[in-house]
Amino acid sequence: MPDEHMTDDKSDGGAYGASSLGSAGAASDRTADTGTAGTETAGTETAGEQPESGQATAGKRRKHEKKKKSFAREMLTIVAAAIVLTVLIKIFVIQVYEIPSSSMENTLLEGDRVLVNKLVYHFRSVARGDIIVFSGQGSWGDLEGNPIPPPPSNPLERAWDDVLGAIGLRSDTTYYIKRVIGLPGDHIYCNGTGGPVEVNGVPLNESSYVIPGAEPSSIPINVTVPAGRLYVLGDNRPESEDSRYHGSDGYYGTIPENEVTGRAFFIIWPLSQFKDLPIPSTFNQAALHTSAVSRVTTEVSAAALDTGPAGWVGAVTLPLLAWRWKRHRARRLGRR
Repeated sequence: MPDEHMTDDKSDGGAYGASSLGSAGAASDRTADTGTAGTETAGTETAGEQPESGQATAGKRRKHEKKKKSFAREMLTIVAAAIVLTVLIKIFVIQVYEIPSSSMENTLLEGDRVLVNKLVYHFRSVARGDIIVFSGQGSWGDLEGNPIPPPPSNPLERAWDDVLGAIGLRSDTTYYIKRVIGLPGDHIYCNGTGGPVEVNGVPLNESSYVIPGAEPSSIPINVTVPAGRLYVLGDNRPESEDSRYHGSDGYYGTIPENEVTGRAFFIIWPLSQFKDLPIPSTFNQAALHTSAVSRVTTEVSAAALDTGPAGWVGAVTLPLLAWRWKRHRARRLGRR
């Protein structure tokens, strides 16, 4: 029995074994088929992945190109904004000028670069002692003495000329740089034989800015500055063709206030000359300002007396106002 059992087990086992082998074979066949299908699926997936990968690469490339274009656009915008800002600053605020001659030595040397403030005279008047840059239009003309044509009447053309001049591409105007000595109404005097320059009878101590060894003026000066004009001299008096040399123009060599471009206030180059350009102390004399007020008051009072009773009120009021102004000025000078 055991043998038979054993046999039965073997028989059964054989049957089962055969069945199992058959199933395994079928399974193997199916597995092979599945494997093939799997391979085909994998192949299909790979084939599908290739265009997707190409699209991704193309997408990255487009993004990169967009970034490059965006960066280039930003750079162009920054450069354009910088140019516009520079032009606006040069036209309306501050501009650099190069000193072309020795007429302002030793304060300014030939080749120095100075900063010129174009806004300052919108907030205060021109002061004695200021170093100013001005156009030769309406006064001295160009370097040959020829008249400078007026700017275009069309505001757009005028603005365009200003832009071209600001960036140095074109300029139809000749500019000069000198020191203001006299304001409208001032009386300027010098005997021309070594005596000092006087403003309204007050002598100036010019040793801090006139070139050493030079006389205040070897040419006699006796001028009352017309209204709306300025009397200017160079610090290098022997070498400066200033108001003294243009006295035959009907305005005593003075220049129009409205042709002043701005005030030179700082030397930026070369570094050995790096410094500011303050108003010399001689122009802060209390007597200089007092004499100016007294002279104007006297002239106005004299004119008022000629106009009858209405003018007498002004003749009394103006001296009181002048006295009040003197006290205010004295207090300010005392606080300094």
